[in-house]
Amino acid sequence: MEKIMGTSPEAKSLDITTQNIEHLKQLFPDAFSEGKIDFDVLKAVLGAEIDDSEERYNFTWNGKTKARQIAQTPSTGTLRPCKEESVNWETTENLFIEGDNLEVLKLLQKSYHKKVKMIYIDPPYNTGKDFVYKDNFRNSLQNYLIQTGQVDNDGNKLSTNSDTSGRYHSDWLSMMFPRLKLARNLLREDGVIVVHLDEHENYHLRILLNEIFGEDNFLGEICWDKGNPKGDSTRIAYQHESIICFAKNYVMFKDNALKRQKLNAEKIIKKANSLYKKIGKMAMPDELAKIIKKYKLDLQIDAFSKMYTLSDANEELAFWINSQTEFSGGEAAYKYIDDEGRVYQPVSMAWPNNKKAPDDYFIPLIHPKTRKECPVPAKGWRNPPSTMMDLLEKDLIVFGDDENTQPRRKYLLSENMFENVPSVLKFSSSDDVLLKTMGISFDNPKPYKFSKSLITYFTKPDDLVLDFFAGSGTTGHACLSFDNEEKRKFILVQLPEKVADKTIIDTTISRLKHCVSEEQGFKFFKLGETNIRPWDADFDSLEQVLQQATKSIKDGRSSEDVLYEIFLKYGYELTTPAETETVNGKNVFVVGAGALIVCLDDEITTETVEGITKLKSELDPETTQVVFKDEGFTDDRVKTNAIQILKQAGIEDVKSI
Repeated sequence: MEKIMGTSPEAKSLDITTQNIEHLKQLFPDAFSEGKIDFDVLKAVLGAEIDDSEERYNFTWNGKTKARQIAQTPSTGTLRPCKEESVNWETTENLFIEGDNLEVLKLLQKSYHKKVKMIYIDPPYNTGKDFVYKDNFRNSLQNYLIQTGQVDNDGNKLSTNSDTSGRYHSDWLSMMFPRLKLARNLLREDGVIVVHLDEHENYHLRILLNEIFGEDNFLGEICWDKGNPKGDSTRIAYQHESIICFAKNYVMFKDNALKRQKLNAEKIIKKANSLYKKIGKMAMPDELAKIIKKYKLDLQIDAFSKMYTLSDANEELAFWINSQTEFSGGEAAYKYIDDEGRVYQPVSMAWPNNKKAPDDYFIPLIHPKTRKECPVPAKGWRNPPSTMMDLLEKDLIVFGDDENTQPRRKYLLSENMFENVPSVLKFSSSDDVLLKTMGISFDNPKPYKFSKSLITYFTKPDDLVLDFFAGSGTTGHACLSFDNEEKRKFILVQLPEKVADKTIIDTTISRLKHCVSEEQGFKFFKLGETNIRPWDADFDSLEQVLQQATKSIKDGRSSEDVLYEIFLKYGYELTTPAETETVNGKNVFVVGAGALIVCLDDEITTETVEGITKLKSELDPETTQVVFKDEGFTDDRVKTNAIQILKQAGIEDVKSI
């Protein structure tokens, strides 16, 4: 029976270096000899793509090699469930994780490989006051453990990244590099990464992302105009921040295009549809309705009713649109309904250039009622005669009451519901006042409505958004603000930095709890050391060591702690439902309708194993993986028989903790 070890998701299968070598082996099998990479063969296979010259374009800094090694080093941590701080634990698909994001990203590699649609981060801007990430190559859990007071810091407190260190930019790049490398693995092939930054590291981040994601996948840079210039008297007063966007694979991403649905388009169409359905029905005149309401009259009004017309529908739609203060100028123009129920705005069909249009662009249109020629624009129509005929046949030209009005084209909202991402976005407010209404004080929080607009650009309903610099939880707030049918799922990761007498985690949890609805929620996890006890012999107290050697799970760890570590090792998402069944008096976790069955109780007998096979047959999954506690069996004979019993039931994958 193979044992599950305490290194990050299964010691071999999720060792990041091993994974990379396996990918290389699949692409270039002939570049391997006796299991080792033959770099001479690999160079020959790649041919002209190899640059052997001593001088080449390169981006490096002091510490880059170490940063690369850190990204490839497996984690010895795990994520421990915290139900008491969570909301709707059993049903939610959202995660909030406390911990150093480097370690958390390593732990998520198997469960969330290629499942994230959008990485949306607002990392430390490296102003010299906001840098608390000090990665330790020998023990990359150390930073988190120091932050949470779980280990003695030996007087080495985390500090800001002061430029007096002499490696102001290098330290920041070394922090970002391994995190971005690991995060890229989690993105779907059509996924995107969106990064907020200011002028301090904008230039360096762009080059770093070019290296990690490939400059061909650069989507562009958005200027966020915040409307409040800041700076001293000797430099430019910045009133903007940058938002850098990269696709993981532009070829896959471009099929979705850089477009989003206009935020209020669907609302306008729904309103227009409801008005269109009223056409032809009896309706009370507006003036009569006002009198009845004013004097609270109880009248039989059938005799005063009139037929509701298309003109009434258009008047009511225009009035409703003009009353919507959140609508933009572009959306507010779509205030007309045609006789087919389509929402449109009329636009000019005049030739747009200074030079006159060709002669056949001057053919007049005939008014459908008066049968007379309508005015032609001075420089001709915008489209050739064939297009004009096509527009006429599709009823996409608007005529006036008579031939004296120049016809215009119908721009249908249903065909123009999407807009490109602009390079400049203006949004000047902050959420500090909003957070104060929640009893939360946080310095300059990013406005969640602005974040929501960016998430809308790059994602669709049910897409997963990852923010591993979560801060006060703006990304989570933005995702929770979508209607249930438009919901986005999220994973937030945040280090528990101290803010006054609290940690940011306290602030984030409080904010998320204010935002959740009955259908929403989040699961809260904390980073910790593995639940699995390592062999750590101390020959001065060998008797104690031998006693502990019979235990595979550390003291103080619950069955659910271990269950979620198994999730990470087997590649199950942390929101996968897990039901508890009782089999022969023992607690058995059933995951994914029987795809994974876990029993961590003691005194497991043959009858318990047979009960598990019966449970498997009732659920009838395609494949089943079973995990026990190594010392959980009553004796070695039961353990040996268990493997055979499970094999007879078609269960080949049996492991022990």
